[in-house]
Amino acid sequence: MKSFDSLKNKLNDIENWPTLYMFKFIVPVSHKNIAQVESLFTENAVIYRKESRNGKYISITAKQYMENPQQIIDVYVKASNINSIIAL
Repeated sequence: MKSFDSLKNKLNDIENWPTLYMFKFIVPVSHKNIAQVESLFTENAVIYRKESRNGKYISITAKQYMENPQQIIDVYVKASNINSIIAL
């Protein structure tokens, strides 16, 4: 499993929690992939989708208030279980 130590250290430097955090993922276009990514977030998240020019991939950007760095890491850990996902 990917180490998130560097990200956690950077997030710990943020002084104001909770904070609005932006996640960005790219997955092959399929209803299953989109649903899996969107299920990582609460109903309070603002989610944007953008298909690639050739229609094979979709970029999903989600903005959500997170209470602490560990909540952000937890989202990335869950996302790592989604097939063919790229986290930006």
